[in-house]
Amino acid sequence: EIRAFAKDAGAPEADTGLMQWDIGFWSERLREAKYELKEEDLRPYFQLPAVIDGMFALAGKLFDIKVVPADGDVEVWHKDVRFFKVLGADGKPRAYFYLDPYTRPAEKRGGAWMDDVVGRSTAMAAPGESVRLPTAHMVCNGTPPVGDKPSLMTHNEVTTLFHEFGHALQHMLTRESCGPVAGINQVDWDAVELPSQFMENWCYDKKVLRSIGKHYETGEELPDHLFEKLVASKNFGSGTRYLRQCHFALTDLELHARYTPGAEEGGGIFAVEEKIAAKTMIMPAIKEDRFLCGFGHIFAGGYSAGYYSYLWAEVLSADAFGAFEEAGLDDEAAVTATGAKFANTVLALGGGTAPLEVFKEFRGREPDVQALLRHNGLVPAAA
Repeated sequence: EIRAFAKDAGAPEADTGLMQWDIGFWSERLREAKYELKEEDLRPYFQLPAVIDGMFALAGKLFDIKVVPADGDVEVWHKDVRFFKVLGADGKPRAYFYLDPYTRPAEKRGGAWMDDVVGRSTAMAAPGESVRLPTAHMVCNGTPPVGDKPSLMTHNEVTTLFHEFGHALQHMLTRESCGPVAGINQVDWDAVELPSQFMENWCYDKKVLRSIGKHYETGEELPDHLFEKLVASKNFGSGTRYLRQCHFALTDLELHARYTPGAEEGGGIFAVEEKIAAKTMIMPAIKEDRFLCGFGHIFAGGYSAGYYSYLWAEVLSADAFGAFEEAGLDDEAAVTATGAKFANTVLALGGGTAPLEVFKEFRGREPDVQALLRHNGLVPAAA
């Protein structure tokens, strides 16, 4: 399909044969042509303040909390940094967090991340207090407001914000009071992305997008035709994407589990990858490919024998969101009840309980891959 599209577009390389470095470019052009949607088309609808308010409202509905501004209660490291407190159903504080939303190239690295400031702990409670409440920080690199124009976000940036908030919620809503295993601490590597990727699912829910997506000039809600294009384009190339992730994960496991360094009779590490590529890549790599030399995740990035956890976390998060789909996303009472169960298991138990046991307590069974396949258009959706 990509080759045919490139040929129709008059690309000379389509006649001689697309190379690996052509695929990404023409794949993106095909996506734009099929769905007539670019990230910038959505930016005017996603104002950061409205996105934040909608995200907090969603968390309130799902987990029976209230997030309120507490700016001025503490010292912050930049004037743009916000401070919030998280109140429980009883109106008492359960946690706190900082939000540093805007890019500052001179002093911040790119990307987005969440980390703890302090964790929930009875041992570290202040005199007269029963527990030290958790505090988190979230750092993003959004475009700052300019004049009367607010900070506007792409849908990808909205998804990233929800992702980091998912991490923060696991840290802040923990019920575990032993500091070393409270919140995000000591959660097994292959489950740490469950809450964050779970929250990403709501960025494709029509009700949520309608609540956060209003044109910054006209106030118009995100129109149906843009929502439908967004959902339709979400799964473009998902099969190829998952093959790529399988390739990375299988290569990682093979090298760390069975490969013997120095045993060159098998052709070395590049031969190992090439053998796996025969099963996982549609277009074989060029002979000179040395991707492994830069695969920092599994050699210097902490993912040695653990790259599979990216995919496994997607299985968990999709299956967890599937519980809400089964309950009925339009059934407010059922969504609230399922959210409470999620909060009391996945978000509450921290690293003190094995992730599989946590998931089984929430879902009532072990994880199933069908929800992930369905969400990505790899199997037919249920009627």
